Amino acid sequence: MEKDHGQLQKLRGVDEVASCPDTNLDGNIHNGAEDIVCGQDLTRPHVSITVRPENGGFRISKATLTNLAVEKDIVKLQNLGGVYDIASCLETNLDGGIDGSAEDIARRQEAFGSNTYKKQPHKRFSFYVAEALKDYIVITLLGCAAISLGLGIKDQGLKDGWYSSGIIFIAVFLQVAFSAISNYWQNTELENFSGVSNKIQIDVIRSGQRQQISTFNITVGDVVCLKPGDHVPADGLFLDGHPLQVNKSSMAGDSNNVEVNLRQNPFLVSSAKVIDGYAQMLVTSVGMNTAYDQMVSPILISARNILLKFLNEDTPLQTAVRKLALSIYQVSNLVLVVLLVVTHFTKNTVDKDGKIESNGSKTKGDGAAIAVKGFVAATAIIISAALPENLLLVVKQTLTFARKRMMADKVMVRKLSACEAIRCITTVCTNKTGTLTLNQMKVKKFWLGQEPMDEAGFSSSDPPYVVQLIQQGVALNTREGAYKCSRGLGSEIFGCPTEKAILSWAEKKLVMEELKQNCSILFVETFNSEKKRSGVLIKRKDDNTDTLHVHWKGAAEMILAMCSSYYDASGIMQDLNEEEKMNFKQIIEEMAASGLRCVAFAHKQVSQEEGEDLKEKKKLKEENLTLLGLAGIEDPRRPEVKQAVVQCQRAGIKIKMITGDNVSTARAIAIECGILRSVEDSEGAVVEGEVFRNYTHEQRMEKVDNICVMARSSSFANFLMVKCLELRGEVVAVNGIKDSDQAFKEAHVGFSSGTQGTEVAKESSDIVILDDNFVTVVKALMWGRCVYTNIQKSIQFLLTITIASLVINLVATISNGTVPLAAAQLCWTNLITGILGSLALDTEQPTSELMEKPPVRQMERLITNIMWRNLITQSLYQIGVLLMLHFSGESLFGVTEAVKNTLIFNTFVLCQVFNVFNARKLEKRNVLKDVHKNWKFLGIVGIMILLQVVMVEFLMQFANTEKLNWVRWGACVAIAAISWPVSWIAKCIRVPEL
Repeated sequence: MEKDHGQLQKLRGVDEVASCPDTNLDGNIHNGAEDIVCGQDLTRPHVSITVRPENGGFRISKATLTNLAVEKDIVKLQNLGGVYDIASCLETNLDGGIDGSAEDIARRQEAFGSNTYKKQPHKRFSFYVAEALKDYIVITLLGCAAISLGLGIKDQGLKDGWYSSGIIFIAVFLQVAFSAISNYWQNTELENFSGVSNKIQIDVIRSGQRQQISTFNITVGDVVCLKPGDHVPADGLFLDGHPLQVNKSSMAGDSNNVEVNLRQNPFLVSSAKVIDGYAQMLVTSVGMNTAYDQMVSPILISARNILLKFLNEDTPLQTAVRKLALSIYQVSNLVLVVLLVVTHFTKNTVDKDGKIESNGSKTKGDGAAIAVKGFVAATAIIISAALPENLLLVVKQTLTFARKRMMADKVMVRKLSACEAIRCITTVCTNKTGTLTLNQMKVKKFWLGQEPMDEAGFSSSDPPYVVQLIQQGVALNTREGAYKCSRGLGSEIFGCPTEKAILSWAEKKLVMEELKQNCSILFVETFNSEKKRSGVLIKRKDDNTDTLHVHWKGAAEMILAMCSSYYDASGIMQDLNEEEKMNFKQIIEEMAASGLRCVAFAHKQVSQEEGEDLKEKKKLKEENLTLLGLAGIEDPRRPEVKQAVVQCQRAGIKIKMITGDNVSTARAIAIECGILRSVEDSEGAVVEGEVFRNYTHEQRMEKVDNICVMARSSSFANFLMVKCLELRGEVVAVNGIKDSDQAFKEAHVGFSSGTQGTEVAKESSDIVILDDNFVTVVKALMWGRCVYTNIQKSIQFLLTITIASLVINLVATISNGTVPLAAAQLCWTNLITGILGSLALDTEQPTSELMEKPPVRQMERLITNIMWRNLITQSLYQIGVLLMLHFSGESLFGVTEAVKNTLIFNTFVLCQVFNVFNARKLEKRNVLKDVHKNWKFLGIVGIMILLQVVMVEFLMQFANTEKLNWVRWGACVAIAAISWPVSWIAKCIRVPEL
């Protein structure tokens, strides 16, 4: 069949094909008498092909949209028809969003890409093996093993000469394997954690419904709903809503906020932070096609890898342990020098058969070979005894384990250093809403004038005009973050809890939807934590006059101060004189004293001309308003909070509540939660944020310790409180702030809310409390103390092994030239017993005992006096008993020297097994308390014992051991078990804690 491509090359795109007779959009060209393509006869033989529409059938290309986002050219946008024409090209319904079906999403992702980013290849296990082989300890041990292998083969032949060095090779293999597996696992966990921390949800409109989806699922054409605290998830254009204040410092380095609106600057860029305002955005570029990625991809790695690098940085504790490891290096090198000088230049040394090798002046045999052999043996022994790198591995292992287990308790640690800082926290400044309370708000009372309404709500006897104004104030003066969404057979309201409570009440009492359709919103002053109120300028569509309406809603006492009149229960406007104001203040005070949040509604009628002036000034009228009504909103206290607060106070942690509520409401909630004892005890303990701000620095420093509650707080007031507390030497944590706050950055540890907190707040925080519960904060505090204590336990345990083995070998070698603990045995003890013992200690869970002690001081030494007491007594016991076996073991047990050395090695390892139990409790004498509850600990100890049995009974050639009968095993166990009473006696000795 003849193939004719010439005619097809004349087709410039799908539009030409689609416009031709008998040509379908699927590109299938039908053969027949009337088969014509742009005037060309195709009745002769031809090839039928499928022509895919360019850009997935959309009337705008990916390149055009990407260039628009990069250039931000308003003229170019106008040439393309403006925002609404681009929405049309992307087949986006301005009200209902995109179709949202699986086929529609797939078509859009094929045409414009997905909202994901390139990832660096996952590091293979071989990379970590290679890194482990670069360690100084490993290189030295391999060198010693290689030289020992050569000398062993020379002396004993190939068949038997490799045993002594073979165990060192095996030990090194285990060291490398453990290090590589540990680092590989830790980095895998970090990558998994970065994936969890990046699972950000955002509101979009699809198929006419508002819904939450992952930012990774956003596609070009989506209508995204933005609110304060959101990260802009992709490049896009301002579509509808109120002007946004955004910060693009992550992209441009400029910390100044930029206004984004429909006319002057509609361009929104990925990664920008929304500081203020509510709006809808049309997504135009995603993933690798965004302006941000176009700028940074040539010079920076992906955000995921930046996070991994950040997460991998050493914490202060790891730095301290690294210094400790360096000190062990230095001490071990000094011991090595002393050992070599003493044994090979001043004292006798003997070989394995007890024959003299050297007496300081003459040598038997090849002196050089003997010297090399001695040097290699000594080096291997000392390094095997020290192995300080294990300390660093243990710390990393503990922190990584803790992070994973904390996730199960709803605590997501973003910064590992926070795990360490928690142990030192002395003050927690916590938000009220959602942390101390359930965040399940409900309107309990509503006052029309000075008359409370009954449970049935509005009735036909209520003044219609006032009811209509309240309808406007509730329905139209609402944050964009609150919305109604259909769920199954019913509907549900989402968004800000206060707005949800008011809207839920209004849905039952008032007719809302019709009102929204009959009114136009002309201007909005959005709510923020500083003003404590929001306002809206509206016009009724059925009103042909030039009358406009200003509505305010906010903190009751603030709205009341803006009013000069009010509507009574009959709908008659009354003058709001001082006496009437006092009556309203009394109503507000009574509601607040019962723990209700008080919200007021006010109204002002203005002319068209006044309205235009207000819009131009971007500020609504705030004086001479008319009060419409008061609402009392209840947010029940979490039932378990009071006990958690008491637990913190017993642990030496002060709890300070910061809230936007007024003084009376804040005081009532604080008393319920146990932060304050009674109203009488609250003198000087409750202060308003503005009052605190107006204090002089000296006054703030004087009063801040006694302040337990800050009402009507603001971002700057929170910052001042945290700063003053830190200046007074407190270690401060800030909890529950939902938006980006200066206090987060100033505090030592920042806890953000997982469900109510914004993405900006989570990004600024160190730890995310996934369920927003204050009880979970207490769990995090316990975990912080537990992690630090577990690390201290492991350090004490490992240092005991190091000190005991170094001293035993040094004393024995100086005394008679023999080494009771060979390099292979020490490698085994450090790598198997030491690491498994530390792993067993890592399984210890937080207990209430941890909250019975005061916080750890920031400058406290890593190794405390209590730890020194414990490890010195255990080391002395082990040194004493093992040296006794070394010098007198043959006569005491009637055994050969080889069996005696096996007894020493076995007893030394079993001492560590029993010492693991001692390390469980740094201060408590009962080391077996609750051990039956920790089956992981017992399982690891069982593995340690089993491996030791295998080592002694089945790997004799490698370990230089002899088989032991039951009596000798019993003797080893009995000697090792004495470490328990030794520990009990040692803990009776009082030492200064620091």
